[in-house]
Amino acid sequence: MGLKKTLFMIAVGLNTSIAICQISSNGTDFWNRVRFGGTVGLGFTNNGFNGSISPSAIYQFTDQFAAGTSLSFNYAKFNDDKFLAYGGSILSLFNPIPQLQFSSEYEQLRINRTLNTGTINIEDNYWLTALFVGVGYSTYNVTFGLRYDLLYDDNKSIYGNALMPFVRVYF
Repeated sequence: MGLKKTLFMIAVGLNTSIAICQISSNGTDFWNRVRFGGTVGLGFTNNGFNGSISPSAIYQFTDQFAAGTSLSFNYAKFNDDKFLAYGGSILSLFNPIPQLQFSSEYEQLRINRTLNTGTINIEDNYWLTALFVGVGYSTYNVTFGLRYDLLYDDNKSIYGNALMPFVRVYF
């Protein structure tokens, strides 16, 4: 099942790239619309911490709409339990006005976790899917906001809760 999701993400990413290339008749125009940057995420609960960094590239279709891909690296620690995750995502950004940004992101992560039961450590490795919707305040190249994981699973998620603040920067 994890392989199917990964192949699906690759297919969507390739289709997006092909569509972007077809939109641009001139290679120079294409690269003028590509923006690089990413997201930094932090999550805190009473018993833990989650931090993430996700470099990404987006294509600015219009002044209001952009889409792209991102790589992700996450680390979390809750009590004595540790999570390490890596993977990728497909994201879209919509700015109805320059200061307001709505976002959606489909993320697929490989999770490596160690659970401390008090007497033994249990290691578990699995694939995790997240579907985020978010809203943020944009100023220049920076967006501050909140995102919510619609597929949040308290038993499997690397995130402390479904709601996470973020800072997104693109140049």
